[in-house]
Amino acid sequence: MRDQVLWRKTARITQMLAERLNIDIERALDLFYNSNTFELFNNPASGMQLQSDSYILTDLLRELEN
Repeated sequence: MRDQVLWRKTARITQMLAERLNIDIERALDLFYNSNTFELFNNPASGMQLQSDSYILTDLLRELEN
């Protein structure tokens, strides 16, 4: 069940990213999966999984700007 919840959260975040950057969902997935933010998200010890979708998106956008 945990995996399904994280999968849905990933889908929401990538959808938001695609809309924000006006890119297709595949490109958004690529950006998210290859980010430090995703590494943190994938590590339960980081606590990132508990953050809101908006918080994670903001963190990802900040990372992409640098």
